[in-house]
Amino acid sequence: MKLKTTVTLSAALLALGVTSAAQAGTLEDVQGRGVLRCVTSTGIAGFAQPDANGVWRGFDVDFCRATAAAVLGDANKIEAVTSTGKTRFTKLNAGEGDVLWRNTTITFTRDVGVKLRFHGVNYYDGQGFMVRKDLGVNSAMELDGASVCIQTGTTTELNLSDYFNTNGMKYEPVTIETNDEGRQNYESGRCDVYTTDASGLASTRSALPDPDAHVVLPEIISKEPLGPATRHGDDQWSDIVTWVLNATITAEELGVTSQNVDAMKDSKNPEVRRLLGTDGSQGEELGLSNDWAYQIIKQVGNYGEIFENNIGVNTPLGIARGLNALWTNGGLLYSPPFR
Repeated sequence: MKLKTTVTLSAALLALGVTSAAQAGTLEDVQGRGVLRCVTSTGIAGFAQPDANGVWRGFDVDFCRATAAAVLGDANKIEAVTSTGKTRFTKLNAGEGDVLWRNTTITFTRDVGVKLRFHGVNYYDGQGFMVRKDLGVNSAMELDGASVCIQTGTTTELNLSDYFNTNGMKYEPVTIETNDEGRQNYESGRCDVYTTDASGLASTRSALPDPDAHVVLPEIISKEPLGPATRHGDDQWSDIVTWVLNATITAEELGVTSQNVDAMKDSKNPEVRRLLGTDGSQGEELGLSNDWAYQIIKQVGNYGEIFENNIGVNTPLGIARGLNALWTNGGLLYSPPFR
């Protein structure tokens, strides 16, 4: 019996070791494949959407590209693994994608129950409402009895229910799977209201034939901290994704841009030199080349560049930095130091 117990225990430990080893090789898998697979949305203007040539572009896509630049040395070596609100976590946990760079809210249940590892916030958001101007509605408190387009498998479902119940109002849900489906239903008049994160509303409004005929109401009814996620069980890969985001934020704070990054290699600022790999061995500690962050900034840009190029005030979405400004400018963006 002792022998059997020992063998059984050894087998169990061996199986656990094999499982852990299988989960712990994402960096090697990506480098061996030569392509980074990012779980993203099915298409949200400004955040993740293929252009006329089929090339995926947007805020979320640029963070995917930044990860590829760090890991593979080439920001263009990416593959978009499209997903709905219902399928995004399943695809990530099934190994169809290496990292989730998608408009996804960090919550307790997703972190613990779905067994994802989140790596900081790359966009601070909140849920809002959009209506046609000709409805004459000026506040979400006037939406009693309205039909509302709502995407399933998202935090917005629960937030909507909580908000209406708390305020003694009723609504008729019109469930959708994707942002495109929501826009089409809203545009056709199947629902009076479209609700999602405020960033998604700006994206949807920009894609309508006459954006000025629609208004986003002033109420923001939730906290929606959006950020990247990976599977549990691979600490090295988790560290890489965490510090890819931190590198873009730190670069903006230190004034390092895609235009001046080469000159900044000669900076006398020790943190700039560590960030760009001129000093120290932080790339080696991550399992990457020492110029990993330099490649991010040179090929993709710092956080501010990524924001302004895709969704900023001079784009069709016209989003101001707001909470997504650096902490030094009154926002919430803050990176631990490169030290």
